Amino acid sequence: MQCFTGNHLSPQCLESILETISEGLILIDTDGTIKYCNNAMIEMTGKTKDHIVGEKCCSLMNTICEPPPLCTLFKDTSIINKECTVLHTNGKTVPVLKNAKVLKDQNGTIIGAIETFTDISILRTTENRLAVLENQIKKVDGFGKIVGKSHRMHELYNMIELAAASNTSVLITGETGTGKELVAQSIHENSARSNKPMIKLNCSALPESLLESELFGHAKGSFTGAIKDKTGRFEIADGSTLFLDEIGELSPLIQVKLLRFLQEKEFERVGENITRKSDVRIITATHRDLRKMVADGVFREDLYYRLKVFPLHIPPLRERKEDIGALIDHFIAKFNQETGKTIKGLTHDSAITMMDYCWPGNIRELENAIEHAFVTCKDDLIDLFDLPLEIRKVELRKGICSTGQEADVHPVQYAAQSPEKVTFSFQRKLTDEEFNTLYIECKGNQSEIARRLGVDRTTVWRRINKIKTTSKK
Repeated sequence: MQCFTGNHLSPQCLESILETISEGLILIDTDGTIKYCNNAMIEMTGKTKDHIVGEKCCSLMNTICEPPPLCTLFKDTSIINKECTVLHTNGKTVPVLKNAKVLKDQNGTIIGAIETFTDISILRTTENRLAVLENQIKKVDGFGKIVGKSHRMHELYNMIELAAASNTSVLITGETGTGKELVAQSIHENSARSNKPMIKLNCSALPESLLESELFGHAKGSFTGAIKDKTGRFEIADGSTLFLDEIGELSPLIQVKLLRFLQEKEFERVGENITRKSDVRIITATHRDLRKMVADGVFREDLYYRLKVFPLHIPPLRERKEDIGALIDHFIAKFNQETGKTIKGLTHDSAITMMDYCWPGNIRELENAIEHAFVTCKDDLIDLFDLPLEIRKVELRKGICSTGQEADVHPVQYAAQSPEKVTFSFQRKLTDEEFNTLYIECKGNQSEIARRLGVDRTTVWRRINKIKTTSKK
């Protein structure tokens, strides 16, 4: 086949080129009628050439468009990389990038247009897979602002997603310091109500009269000091989420009023007879055993079941110790930013001590321990003696972890009672010379050295081996 006549392509050669390109291609006249389509366009639509040629170009698209000359193409003379979809005969839509340009004759008069369609199905599929993968990666070490990669925490993340997708009441339980408010915030931020801020109230922070006013509001003159009308949290949280922390501290009166709101979505301000409505999603939290409180008659059973439609329990830190490392890294990064320091991590001994501790105060106690270490640490690694006394001191640690509560003996009292054992306890770090002096005084008894320093015997053993190794070099 002869392709060139002088410097011009022959019609047969041009058609062969159009049939071999991978992009779908159509030629239309000024009425938008398709005059030509290539094989790629036939494959993209699932139609035959006879069904495509003679149809309007809009019939191929999954969108409603204006016919020529009102369509964008004939007004702007070109379309560049417009994302749209093409209809396939199997009922599915094919995502494409559309490019088009009008065709003109020698006099500059528009005689039609050429349009090309690039199939981007693979690109969209890849983007969707990447989005899923990114979401999974985010959950490796945490969920939103929650840090943790243990199996228990991943179960919690799944429950948070389920809670966020609903509008039901959620009861979050867990020990003090486990992050109940953070979980409530995550539920809200991933819910349909996230466009408004979550409203919070600690139920143990106020006496009954003030708590009632804070929740439901009050009318001017309803009690001494009510100099003007007050909007309560239920009204402020309209269309949003109300988080009530320490829900187990509610008085019987507030329990009754809260139950009525949960049942009817209605309430009255204190000192007012006007019934008001509010669209509020309730999330509550407590460290107390509400079921036992119900059995003891101090918490209403009907309110309990209204609150625990969707219960969430946050495991204590001692039951997910594999998260301690990630939490330490998180808090070190946080305090580095706040203080301007450049602490890199923990020494081996301090890391082991942190892992051995039972953390009755959970994440809040861990954060406080790292903050304490930032005050005392002078190097780029947090050492054992940078940690709070109750964490590194064996006797105190055993007393705390055996009862799950803070030790009865205050560190200062302990120091006063045991002066001979505190010589080195409050120092940040012993030099090798100081350690050797103590070693001689204790006649090499590693248990006695450990007692005086307030550390584990294994820590003493490692220090001795380290000094021996250094002396041999």
